[in-house]
Amino acid sequence: MYVYLLVLTVLSAAGFQSWRTLINNFAVEAARLEGDQMGWVQSLREVPGFLSLLVVYLLLVISEHRLAALSILVLGVGVGLTGLFPTFWGIVGTTLLMSFGFHYYETLNQSLTLQYFDKARAPVVFGRLRAAAAATNIAVGVAIFAAASFVSYRTQFLAWGGLLVVGSLWALVQDPSDRNLAPQRKQMVFRKRYLLFYALTFLAGARRQIFVAFAVFLLVKEFHYTVQAVTVLFVINNLINTVLSPAIGRAIARYGERKVLSLEYAAMALVFTAYAWTRNPLMAGALYVIDFVFFNFSIAIRTYFQKIADPQDIAPSMAVGFTVNHVAAVVIPALGGMLWMVDYRIPFVGGAVLSLVSLVLTQRIRTDREVPGQAMRESG
Repeated sequence: MYVYLLVLTVLSAAGFQSWRTLINNFAVEAARLEGDQMGWVQSLREVPGFLSLLVVYLLLVISEHRLAALSILVLGVGVGLTGLFPTFWGIVGTTLLMSFGFHYYETLNQSLTLQYFDKARAPVVFGRLRAAAAATNIAVGVAIFAAASFVSYRTQFLAWGGLLVVGSLWALVQDPSDRNLAPQRKQMVFRKRYLLFYALTFLAGARRQIFVAFAVFLLVKEFHYTVQAVTVLFVINNLINTVLSPAIGRAIARYGERKVLSLEYAAMALVFTAYAWTRNPLMAGALYVIDFVFFNFSIAIRTYFQKIADPQDIAPSMAVGFTVNHVAAVVIPALGGMLWMVDYRIPFVGGAVLSLVSLVLTQRIRTDREVPGQAMRESG
């Protein structure tokens, strides 16, 4: 299962990173979108995440690992078609298709990782998968940077989408499942003791969408970053995260979720505040790198859930968690886009406020005694 998830994670990273690297410049240069239109695109991109709860019902008719492979197939088709439709509605349609594949795979990836790896190993595995994704992102960034000056957007989107389609066909004929695991409930699960998990997940989704929707758009629109400059920034991010992601997983296992998340939220409040007021393009790029690093700390929300959850609740709860994560995400980019037209600083100030609320709630995290250091070292 680890190898299976590793391959699919690499494919997912390649698809989403190529889309994310190209989409802002494609939207500005080819489709001529403005800030409010890009806000709507990003809001609609989160609708499939909001509908992640439907994964539970799909599992009634298809196995979890095979649905993960199908999700990569859909992601690849969406990415491949993007360059063929350089209009607002064309980008909306292909973005929705891409997003269904991406979000459903992420839901299933989290579920399978929490099912197949125990509390000592799960943070480490999450960290290793993040590191593999970061390394993939570097390769994608280098390829896009090299091709940007002489390969069209259409060709680049088609090439990356085709790669995912081929990889997904391989995954569809594999069977890495273990039938001795606890069967997962095939229904929605809401429990009172999961309320803190839901709240932290909701706030993470709201805060993250401000970053996803507007951080790179800020660099392109206000600081005139080219596609090559954005690509270089992504490569720097992923070079750092290739090294740091496994270390973050080990830190969660050693120090616990409360300490790691507290550090993330305190740092993010400062980063969002700085986004709002900097006028230096180099500082804005540095803030993006810092922001990207702290995103990996969100692993701790899922490992916190693993420690308090019934084993049979993992698959349905990851689906519900993704839906909760995307409730605000469906609204915030569109709202943020309208506020951007008033003053681009407003969405980033909102992100700082959300980070502080998350910091307060994180102090309520309580889990069983942390895994001893020796067990953690053995798992790593």
